[in-house]
Amino acid sequence: MESLTISEWLLTELKQHRFPAGMPAHRRVYELIRRAIASQHLTAGTRLPSTRSLSEALSLSRNTILAAFEQLHDEGYIVSRTGSGTCVATTPPEGFIELDDAQSNAGMDALHRSLGLSKRGMLAAGLADHPSHEVQPFAPGEDDFSTFPTQLWRRLLNKQWRAPQPAHLDYGHAGGHLPLRRAIANYLRMSRAVNLTVEQVLITAGTQQSIDLCARMLTDHGDRVWVENPCYWGARRLLEVNGLQLHPVTVDDEGMAPNNADFRRPPRLIYTTPSHQYPKGVVMSYGRRRLLLDYAASQDSWILEDDYDSEFRFEGRPLSSLQGMDQNGRVLYLGTFSKVMYPGIKLGYLVVPPDLAESFKRGLYELQRPGQVVIQAALAEFIEEGHFASHIRRLRQIYAERRRLLQKALAPVTRVGARLPPAGSGLHLVVELPPHADDVRVADLAAEQGLRVYPLSSYGVGDKVEKGLIVGYAYAATERIAPYGRILADVIQAALSY
Repeated sequence: MESLTISEWLLTELKQHRFPAGMPAHRRVYELIRRAIASQHLTAGTRLPSTRSLSEALSLSRNTILAAFEQLHDEGYIVSRTGSGTCVATTPPEGFIELDDAQSNAGMDALHRSLGLSKRGMLAAGLADHPSHEVQPFAPGEDDFSTFPTQLWRRLLNKQWRAPQPAHLDYGHAGGHLPLRRAIANYLRMSRAVNLTVEQVLITAGTQQSIDLCARMLTDHGDRVWVENPCYWGARRLLEVNGLQLHPVTVDDEGMAPNNADFRRPPRLIYTTPSHQYPKGVVMSYGRRRLLLDYAASQDSWILEDDYDSEFRFEGRPLSSLQGMDQNGRVLYLGTFSKVMYPGIKLGYLVVPPDLAESFKRGLYELQRPGQVVIQAALAEFIEEGHFASHIRRLRQIYAERRRLLQKALAPVTRVGARLPPAGSGLHLVVELPPHADDVRVADLAAEQGLRVYPLSSYGVGDKVEKGLIVGYAYAATERIAPYGRILADVIQAALSY
């Protein structure tokens, strides 16, 4: 990177980075350069600007720059060479922290960007990673919303619009429409064993906004966050865009499985999907839940519990929430109406610990200016009049049948080394493939047959990835499940037999 680029980058970071109050200027310059070297944004041998030119570019005294350079030199981050100026050291100092290749490459891409986007912009646009995707139909163009009671919903909306209250046309100032928050609180107490009051409930624009709000309110740039590996792409993207360090934690048959090495690097946030891990579908065991809660309390970490599809459990009793076990106020509970109603409704909810409720309401208002109060009022009536519960019961029956048909159609793949893990809930299933399989190629072959499935490896974080296919069935018409399932089974068998 050229000296001019380094100067411009430092100037931008000095203005935007949040430093501790009272940190002297030379320490701020030192910290920025040190982190850039540690993350390999500044690689070994890179020549730094002279102290005089850097002083002019940053509008700081030369003594300030000299003090920063002296500390970097004393700690082994930079070296001075006669006739060559000051360069990044080729041998890292003791305690040097290396990021994984993916993080390093993303940083290099951001520093050398040519589109005018920020680092966050590149991540948000998907330019530094695989394209964003969400599991919906495995048969493209056949999103099935025929089960949604559109006439009833239109009646409830019309009722609100006939004589709208002035407050319904304004921003949501208090965390959302009170009757809807009350209805959600009652529903969560009964169905998910969530321990809450109405004051703890915030209405958001869905899970994405809930995660983003939590990241903004609870973390600072550079904080560590544990994420499941594999991980929901939407959560991963938002956490990265907020400047957090992702630390992948393996998922096994009991859910998130931190080991001793993980415990030695305490996180600020822990993102998890304990009731139905996304995307693998496993349920977190009681022991793991207790372990995670106790560890979070001991480290002052926050747990984000994403309960994205708990309504769709087809076997056994509904699972209790992780939040309901929390005795220390460390869990924030996230839910959505997009799966039960329709994706475009863009309404979700966030349950925060009591001590955070007022701050989160203010943060939501200041950062997002939430609205859609008329829709919130209609949804409150939809729930209070019992339509929500009836709709869920109807969907459970439909989705259970679609899952049964798909599992039956895919059963032959087990003959060639694939595996269909047992699962009694959710809107998608996973076909596990052998480690040597190329799941990206299999997904491409399925696409050639008009089927949209996603490779499990693309959800991996870090070096450890698993091979498989994620197949959504909720939005595909029931009568299409079996024939499309047989086509997919043929594709998988052919690919694994090759």
